[in-house]
Amino acid sequence: MIFISQSGITDNSRAAGWDAWYLEHLRIMATVPGVSSAQRFKTDTPGASPSLAIYSMTSGDIFKDPYYLSVRGMGEWQALIDKRYYKRNLFSGLDFAPQVAESSVMLVADRGKPEGDIVGLKFTWLKCEAIDHSTPYRGLSVVDAKAVPALDATVAVYRPASPRMTPPH
Repeated sequence: MIFISQSGITDNSRAAGWDAWYLEHLRIMATVPGVSSAQRFKTDTPGASPSLAIYSMTSGDIFKDPYYLSVRGMGEWQALIDKRYYKRNLFSGLDFAPQVAESSVMLVADRGKPEGDIVGLKFTWLKCEAIDHSTPYRGLSVVDAKAVPALDATVAVYRPASPRMTPPH
């Protein structure tokens, strides 16, 4: 399953602190049993959530795990979260989040039903199963950052803002 958390903050003068906190948060989330990857992305696409974190999870049962419950959340940043962008969804359709290298971007499209390809690019369509249900389906496509085609406003372009975190070995 794929858990995607979207957010933004209301005080951009604190963006550097938010970025530092998020990097540590991802590292901690990767230590939760059942979480096999965590990565954060940013976008400048108008109307899209400025920040998106994607996690590979074994199941929604992780949300009940005592350790997860002790490390989840936004901590001191909760008061600065921009409610316009705050969305959390659990999706089926992939066991592992896509690999997105620093030289690539992830395209994100929300739809009422799976559409297949968009502008000639193959999208993997995920079905929303739990939490906010802010979209019935989310399409993901990873492309080279230098080869992003012209897209309409319904497709957001997210660039990696962190490395892909995995559990410590």
